[in-house]
Amino acid sequence: MSWYIKIERGIVDKTTFDRYVPAHLAYVKTLENHQAKTGYWRESAGGMLIFEAQSYEEAQDIVEQDPLILNHCVEYELHEWVQVGGPPL
Repeated sequence: MSWYIKIERGIVDKTTFDRYVPAHLAYVKTLENHQAKTGYWRESAGGMLIFEAQSYEEAQDIVEQDPLILNHCVEYELHEWVQVGGPPL
């Protein structure tokens, strides 16, 4: 499996965004087999989801099911991440 990173930028007001955060967190919990972790940028509207997937296509499918994407709360970029230093994740 490879690691993938969804980098996102919020595109709705905070009230709308916050309405979908519980569903996003519940979705991330369903990705336990993908070692998914999520978080946000303290200094700006947006955040990151890092997870494992078998292929870019599988990673894209995972991202497209995220409630933040389904509800048009964020714009995102999806990248395959190749670790070259530090202890393995």
